[in-house]
Amino acid sequence: MDEGVEQVTNGLEAPVREIVNRLRMLVVNAVPDGIEEADPAAKLLGYTFKPGTYKYLIAAIAPQTRHVNLMFASGAELAEEDTEGLLEGTGKRARHIKFHTPADVDRAGVVDLLSEAARRTPRP
Repeated sequence: MDEGVEQVTNGLEAPVREIVNRLRMLVVNAVPDGIEEADPAAKLLGYTFKPGTYKYLIAAIAPQTRHVNLMFASGAELAEEDTEGLLEGTGKRARHIKFHTPADVDRAGVVDLLSEAARRTPRP
């Protein structure tokens, strides 16, 4: 495991760590050309087409104490695609999905939202 990923996941309770690991695999499979970028200071794992930029950011995994958020940088644009009602938040751009159990990762609509977010994200 990458040192940056370890810094983000170190100290997480087992259920939260399992959610993070399952989400990482889901994102890699849904967006195979995305690049994983750990941000230990922000305690998140970003998935982007160009590291170090927000413009090319697709999504991010943000572990919390008892759940994990999958954040979409341009999630507000995905509202019409969210047929399962998964997205939360009221910001102008970002939205997130909360995962409380590892089984939540398998909910219908998650992969579709990731794929659509990747399709809408510009590439360098």
